[in-house]
Amino acid sequence: MTRTSPRPWRDLTDPRRTAAADVLEAGLKEPEFENLSIPEELGTVRVLVDDHKIKRFAFTQDDHSLWHLHESPFGGKRIAHAALLGNDLVQLFTLVYAASKVVGYHTEEQMWFDSPAVLAETVTLTGTYTEAYRRRGQGYVVMDARATGEDGRSIVRHRGVEILKTDPGAIGGRGSASPERRVTGEVDEDARVVTTVDSGVRAGDVLAPLHKTITAEQAAVFSRVGEYVRNIHNDIGVARSGGLRVPIVQGQQQFGVLAQLLSLRFGRAFFTSGWLRVKFLAPLDVFEPFLSTGVVTAVTPVGSGLRVDLEVWVRRESDGRLMTAGWARATVPAS
Repeated sequence: MTRTSPRPWRDLTDPRRTAAADVLEAGLKEPEFENLSIPEELGTVRVLVDDHKIKRFAFTQDDHSLWHLHESPFGGKRIAHAALLGNDLVQLFTLVYAASKVVGYHTEEQMWFDSPAVLAETVTLTGTYTEAYRRRGQGYVVMDARATGEDGRSIVRHRGVEILKTDPGAIGGRGSASPERRVTGEVDEDARVVTTVDSGVRAGDVLAPLHKTITAEQAAVFSRVGEYVRNIHNDIGVARSGGLRVPIVQGQQQFGVLAQLLSLRFGRAFFTSGWLRVKFLAPLDVFEPFLSTGVVTAVTPVGSGLRVDLEVWVRRESDGRLMTAGWARATVPAS
């Protein structure tokens, strides 16, 4: 199946869905665990990385780096944000499943960053459901996907874990995706804070944090309100029907903030050797201030470079609770 863009993720639970949405989703499968066919090809999508797409993402993340808006070290070309294609990859399931009937919960996200997408490039996205399992009464599905450039090079590779259909208000706060290697978010009081990760980095160094607040407007644009999509991230009525007080920040949007942090601290190395894996521990409300940071856990010589491993996290500032936690790495020149 090939389409020029993913099907919109429409009106997740509202019974007043329009007839147009029903027509659009005619022939698509109900998003039920029993309907999964593993492995299941989700199709192919071609996406143009144009000026609007980059600027829209810059607004949603409050990430206006010169590399994205003017020129970069990659041949002087404007490049896409590292995680810009993440949401497009997640949405590949809408090529096969009726998205208007989904109230899912994204529990884990993992991406490998191989090369940056550049302005005016048409990238190709492909995805497959590769695994499905039940845990604690919930049905989980694993998607493997990738984005390739016009010249066939790998841009990013993605692995995501999602609960197909659930009550996000009930499941989100119970820590449904506790990490195997627990990230505590604790650092030594005398730890060195670094703004740049280079050959002088050492274990125990802490990344200078990013302090952010995702507004309702930013969350809505990120979650496709411009495509007339209604969901728990951009509509208060749909959010409350899912057991939430207000719309919540999409996990993929938090992932993008951590990718921004690592892009700023590692520079070009993150776009060509980066890896980031996170688990979403609790829902983050719109307008809730938070910070993202990380700590270096190991520095290992590899070839002519140094592989830097980290623990990373998003912490709510009002009470210090970890909302998202995970691991990252990239390789920097040895000198």
